[in-house]
Amino acid sequence: MYRYTKLSLLAIAIAATGAVAYAAKGGMENDALAISKAKIPLTQAVTVAEQHANGKASRAEYENSKQGWVYDVEVVSGAKVFDVRVDADKGTVISSAEDKADHDDDHEKQD
Repeated sequence: MYRYTKLSLLAIAIAATGAVAYAAKGGMENDALAISKAKIPLTQAVTVAEQHANGKASRAEYENSKQGWVYDVEVVSGAKVFDVRVDADKGTVISSAEDKADHDDDHEKQD
């Protein structure tokens, strides 16, 4: 029994060391700190998204996606809600889609 405990502790130590090394290399970048590298400010991205969807922004996030770093802006226009993605380097709209059910509430579970 003592042997298995010893092996388990060794495995945990190795995994923890690997996680620390990965984080130190920058594999776990903080989104809040990463925004300093964006070429356009959040306020400009919100303005672009509001103009594109003809509404008012209710939420905006800076996140890493398949397209690279983007601003994900939720815009309310009348009775509709749009998810507008704005390129963080160019300030152009990458995509825009109506969010009929507003399923993007996973951020509320974390709050």
